[in-house]
Amino acid sequence: MSEYFRPIPELDPALRGAGYPLAGGWCRFARVEVLRRGKAPAVVPATELPSDVLDRLTRPRPAIAGCPMDRPRLMGILNVTPDSFSDGGQFTDATAAVKAAQAMAAAADIIDIGGESTRPGASTVPVDEEMARTVPVIAALRGAGVAVPISIDTRKAPVAKAALEAGATMVNDVSALCFDPEMAAVVAGGDVPLCLMHAQGTPETMQADPRYDDALLDVYDELAERIETAVSAGIRPEAIVVDPGIGFGKTLAHNLRLLRRISLFHALGAPILLGVSRKRFIGEIGRAPAPQDRAPGSIAVALAALEQGVQIVRVHDVEATRQAMRLWQALRTEGE
Repeated sequence: MSEYFRPIPELDPALRGAGYPLAGGWCRFARVEVLRRGKAPAVVPATELPSDVLDRLTRPRPAIAGCPMDRPRLMGILNVTPDSFSDGGQFTDATAAVKAAQAMAAAADIIDIGGESTRPGASTVPVDEEMARTVPVIAALRGAGVAVPISIDTRKAPVAKAALEAGATMVNDVSALCFDPEMAAVVAGGDVPLCLMHAQGTPETMQADPRYDDALLDVYDELAERIETAVSAGIRPEAIVVDPGIGFGKTLAHNLRLLRRISLFHALGAPILLGVSRKRFIGEIGRAPAPQDRAPGSIAVALAALEQGVQIVRVHDVEATRQAMRLWQALRTEGE
C-alpha cells in the first residue's frame, strides 16, 4: 500500500457536528494524516479523501456479540491458567473462576476467558488441557444465568468449538488464524465475531528480537491481509475485530508507535480492540515492576485509546477502568 490515511480525532464539545463521524462512534474528524513509507507525513482535509477511504472511516461498525459499537466497550480478562504473567494461578479452580466472572459481569460488556498463557516465553498448552480449563467455566457461567457475552481466548480450533458449544459468543485469536488452519472454519460455521490480533512470531520467541521496517504500517498491512484471509474463508466482514497486538513481538518503541497513531486502524473498516492491561511497557514507563501495580498506567493508556475512537479495551482491572470510563464519558458528553 502506498498511502495510509489516519483520521485525526476531535472530541472537544465546541466542535460537535463538525467534520465527519469516525466509525459511527463518539469521535469526529475533519483532517487526516497521510502516511507514506520513507516520506514525511502530511495533514490534509478529510474532504480530499478518496470516496472508498472516507466510507471505511465513517461507516458505523456493526454490533459485536450484541454490543453496539457506538460507545466504548469494556472486555474483562479472566485467565484460568497457572502461569499468566499477571493473574496466573488465581482462577485455576472452577468455582473461583465462576465467582470472579460473575463479579466481573456487573461492569464488563464482554468477558474474555483464556486457558493458555501467551506471555513472552510461554509454552503451548495441549488442547485437552486448555479445554478442561475453559469449557467447564463457560458452561457454569451460562448455567448460573450469566448473560454477558463471553469470548474464548484461544488459538486452537477444537478449544474454540467446544467453548462455543458451551455458550461462548466470540473468538479472540492472538494468532489471527495463523496457528490452527481449522480455526476459520469453526468461526465461520458458528457465525460468531472474531478478533484478529497481530503478533510477530509465537509466544515462545516473539520478544527475542522483533524488527519492523515501520511497526505501524507493517502491522496495518498484515492485519489487512488477515482480514482478507478470514473473509475468503467465509467469515463475515462485519463480524471481524482487529487488535494491533501490543507487546506481541514488539519493543517499547514499537508499542508507542502503534499507540500514538492507533486511529490509523479505523481505515481497515473494523472495530478496534486494544489489550495493554498491566503489560511490561506500562511498568517500564510508569516505574511499576509488579504487574498488579500497573492499573493506573493501564487506565491512562485505555483512556488515550478512547480519545482515538478505539471501541473495545481489554483489561484486568474491570471496576477501576469502568469508573474511569464513566468519568471520561461524562466529561465528553456536554448537555447530555
